[in-house]
Amino acid sequence: MQLNTSTTISDIAKRANVSKSTVSRVINDKSVVNQQTRSTVLQAMASLGYEPNVFARSLASGRSMTVGVVTQKIGSPFYDTIMQGVIQGFSGTGYSPLFVDGQWEEGTELEVIQTVLGRKVDGLLLLGGDVSIGDLNNLKARLPLIVVGKQIAGWNDQCVYVDNAAAAYDATKHLIDFGHRDIAMICGIKHHQDAVRRYDGYVKALNDSGIELDPELVLDGNFSAQSGILGVNSLLMRSKQFTAIFCANDMVAYGARLALQRQGIRVPHDVSIIGFDDQAESAYVSPPLTTVRQPGAEMGAAAAAALVKLMQGESCHLPVMHAELQQRESVARVF
Repeated sequence: MQLNTSTTISDIAKRANVSKSTVSRVINDKSVVNQQTRSTVLQAMASLGYEPNVFARSLASGRSMTVGVVTQKIGSPFYDTIMQGVIQGFSGTGYSPLFVDGQWEEGTELEVIQTVLGRKVDGLLLLGGDVSIGDLNNLKARLPLIVVGKQIAGWNDQCVYVDNAAAAYDATKHLIDFGHRDIAMICGIKHHQDAVRRYDGYVKALNDSGIELDPELVLDGNFSAQSGILGVNSLLMRSKQFTAIFCANDMVAYGARLALQRQGIRVPHDVSIIGFDDQAESAYVSPPLTTVRQPGAEMGAAAAAALVKLMQGESCHLPVMHAELQQRESVARVF
């Protein structure tokens, strides 16, 4: 379809069988328009190749029609999935996301947030991150804000997240149900909320099953494949007995599997592995990885839709997203 710069509001109104004022309201997003009518007008605009002048519209409305999206580690498979969902969620709304990278550093996050605020964004999406609750509350008072992948007390309607502790519990319990008792864990970043909650779920599953936690089976990590390699190497160098590893994410699991393979230790025949996130590659590694699926794309789309509502002066409700164990071939029974 070619863009048609000569298309007028009258042309769109005639095609959609609505008034010119209705078309104007849809274009400028100034007031609530029935969703069916809005869709009809948008379809008419698309069929006529009409593209509204965003700059002129922002001058008229006092809004930039852009949204700041602060992600962590652009290129991370998990955050890339969320960002794809964000793009999908803003599609057709007139809002354009502006992505910046917080790099899991609070200082960097605050810097890039100031950068996007300087662009006069209409709202803000924070994907994970380490911004303090005080700074979050200040931002929340300043503009519409949704946090993705992080649970904040009292923010139930402005957070999109999964219950990491419950999901980690289920993953560890799956190993226990398969007969494993010597279960190691390679953790994520120490201060990272997701990492802490996944560790808590691991510990609770052990306790509920009457298995005493062995601190020497708990390895520090940082969500990277390299930390998976280092964690396994540490276990082997100390001759620790273990039959399974719960990894803080899939990247850690990839590294752990590689380190075991290099030592001639077979997965899952000798050691079972479970990951967390369910990256696209996890179904195709050898062996296919049993892991916890986080609905990243759905989380991103839900966050974008909720932010649009907030920017339009409406309320939103965000339920806790469901994480689901994907059983593949990296876990074997112990008899």
